[in-house]
Amino acid sequence: MSKTAYIFPGQGSQFPGMAQELYSSHKDLMERANELLGFRITDIMFEGTEEDLKATSVTQPAVFLHSVLLALDQEQQPDMVAGHSLGEFSALVACGALDWEDGLRLVALRANEMHKCCEAVPGTMAAVIKLADDVIESVCADIEGVVPANYNSPGQVVISGEVSAIELACEKMKEAGAKRALPLSVSGAFHSPLMEPAREALGQAIEATPFRVPRCPIYQNVTALPSTDPAVIKDNLLKQLTSPVRWTQTVQNMLADGATRFVELGPGTVLQGLVKRIAPSPTEIILEGIQ
Repeated sequence: MSKTAYIFPGQGSQFPGMAQELYSSHKDLMERANELLGFRITDIMFEGTEEDLKATSVTQPAVFLHSVLLALDQEQQPDMVAGHSLGEFSALVACGALDWEDGLRLVALRANEMHKCCEAVPGTMAAVIKLADDVIESVCADIEGVVPANYNSPGQVVISGEVSAIELACEKMKEAGAKRALPLSVSGAFHSPLMEPAREALGQAIEATPFRVPRCPIYQNVTALPSTDPAVIKDNLLKQLTSPVRWTQTVQNMLADGATRFVELGPGTVLQGLVKRIAPSPTEIILEGIQ
């Protein structure tokens, strides 16, 4: 039996004017989001520049809000959900494990705590193209301060760490046979040990937030496995701060469990492209995007 998977994008998918067409039908919810955040995020989403939207404290709640609004509009219930990094919070709302207001509070706190980490120790990330995962892991193991951060698709892995260490790692990746190894325009070393100082505050907030048993399994970044136990979901959500996003493995497991239709809910189309590269027979699956 074919199954539908809802997937949710993360930081980097934002764009000027995002979610503007949703305001008329979700005015009360969006104004409530402005109130909870303490600033008018809708003004930045609708009228801000790309630079305005790049600030972590803006990007994360903006992408979350856009995705959640779209999820609330869907009449069909998914058979499974997953989100890339920040998108995991959107997925938790979509499957009923988390109220959207609680999700927004957690996302705002996460963004602020991650921003503090970025200011404390300068870090960055780099995309490594066309190099085997085990080779990338080996190069990272030989360079202090660099770790694999996102397993996005076969032949596309993002590494994370201190700026000088990433520069060295890019050179070593090319020497090892990578087609490209290029630093990304990001504000910090996400999904690396440099995010460890954010763990205490986020952990306390997650622990204090009510989580319910989801209506369908959520495939979590840390394990790439389906979860329905609120205690497990909470633990994995916190571990995600400093652990890699196993998106390749997540999609592979969803496919193995019967997913044939992937619906990306949120800004951008990045995840549809990744799913297409991960699926062994991309012509046999249905890819949709709802922005």
